[in-house]
Amino acid sequence: MPTLYYTPETRATRVIAQLMMMGKLDDIKVINVDVVKADGSGHVDPSNAHPEGKVPYLITDDGEHIRESAAIMMYLDELYGCPLGVASGQPGRGTFLSWMTYYCGVLEPAMVTHFAEIDHPIMVSNFRTMKEVGDQILTGLGDKPFLVGDKITVADLIMASAFQWAPHLTPDFDTVKAWLKRVGEAIDGPALQAYEARAKDALMAAA
Repeated sequence: MPTLYYTPETRATRVIAQLMMMGKLDDIKVINVDVVKADGSGHVDPSNAHPEGKVPYLITDDGEHIRESAAIMMYLDELYGCPLGVASGQPGRGTFLSWMTYYCGVLEPAMVTHFAEIDHPIMVSNFRTMKEVGDQILTGLGDKPFLVGDKITVADLIMASAFQWAPHLTPDFDTVKAWLKRVGEAIDGPALQAYEARAKDALMAAA
């Protein structure tokens, strides 16, 4: 059984949402660990297998260690037959892979730069800004309901998660807002919140 290291209200939440949507949460061993938060709370948890004390982190049945949300989400999707992805050789595969890597290669650096209030031409030329991110999402969606087409994929989950975490940075386009609403509706919000609450309570009790 694959093992996922997870902390509620972190980037690992989207992996839990994915597993819930695929109906595979019970097929994964989830280990709740503490992490150092941006506000300085928390601690480096010795039970966390991640070499940098982060989450999410996945150990496969074969003992392979996988880090980074995009890699973990694509691995899990392919492990269970691509219910929320596009299989190799299928139409839309390139678009799917592009959005998965756009998240970690452009969106997240642009968002971190924004929060850090860094305005440097090297950062802008390499990673662009949140304005360009919004423009690209708008163009990428076009008249499609989701980024890759008619069905939701983990590309939608990972891209949308940034704006679910920081809604004030949502691009001011009706098309993008409608997409975010569709992604949110596809996730069982109450069930996910209840799961996170239980995990948070367990961590607090252990502390």
